[in-house]
Amino acid sequence: MKLFKNILYLSEGTVAEDASIKRAISLAESNQADLTVIDVVPVITAGTGAARSGSMDKRLQASIVDERRAKLEALIEPHKQGLRIRLNVLVGKKYLEAIRVILRDGHDLLIKPAENPGFIERLFGSDDMQLLRNCPCPVWLTRSGEKSKYEHILAAVDFDLSTPDTTEQNFNEEILGLSSSLALSDFAALHVIHVWDAPAEAMLRRWAEGPQKASFTYVEDVRSSHESTFDLLRQQLIERIGEDVGDYISPQFHLQRGVAATAIPEKARELGADLVVMGTVGRTGIAGWLIGNTAEAILEQLQCSVLAVKPPGFVSPVKLPK
Repeated sequence: MKLFKNILYLSEGTVAEDASIKRAISLAESNQADLTVIDVVPVITAGTGAARSGSMDKRLQASIVDERRAKLEALIEPHKQGLRIRLNVLVGKKYLEAIRVILRDGHDLLIKPAENPGFIERLFGSDDMQLLRNCPCPVWLTRSGEKSKYEHILAAVDFDLSTPDTTEQNFNEEILGLSSSLALSDFAALHVIHVWDAPAEAMLRRWAEGPQKASFTYVEDVRSSHESTFDLLRQQLIERIGEDVGDYISPQFHLQRGVAATAIPEKARELGADLVVMGTVGRTGIAGWLIGNTAEAILEQLQCSVLAVKPPGFVSPVKLPK
């Protein structure tokens, strides 16, 4: 299955990139997709020390751009045979310029090595988080030492039983479609997790007549409802990929009670997941999605690569300059 047609790779000069660029090139080749490689350098302005002329600033800026371009050319040189790779170095804020390129040129996937800032125990840095929040296309952030072939992929799906709709269903199908295709191409084990909870249990224990029976019945009803919907997703996935492929990748579905912000990172660690595929931003009307603080709490705990998907209808707040 061809997942992408126009891939953008955003360089991250603070970490080793060989494994990440190989992943991008392999994906472009297998999808027969266009590949563009860019870097973004900050704007150079006069410092507070010795005065510099505007022309000196421009020369320094041009020198930095040329240096970064040479590094990008060296990065892609071993992989250029048989694949035309466009290359560009831009000036500005990294996440803003990358999103503007995506909006202008219609890229359908952004791949970037995670910043992995050394001063905190977190894989993703500030530019990464801005891209996860605001990028209109899927964002694939790779960890340092990216494997050429993944062994374990974890897909996180969610649904709101009180207000199910087709947008929610389509979003889950996209997450499962991406994760199953990647599992097949990498010969990886596919795991799918859905986290549920029964928030009214404590209240029933305090206020219901026969609290033990009432709370048990309530929790079992909630669990059964989530299980039924989760089983339907399983059936839809098998119908989409076919029984032969389903038998080959043997997806395992994990229905887990708890809080998504802790249960999903715990499952990723337990499985030794190389990639987590998840939704990161919801919109009005999809109350059950991993949005806002929940998504960021998950991301702050992950130490594996992430493929983050936006829901249908998401519009980036970043705009092209007029």
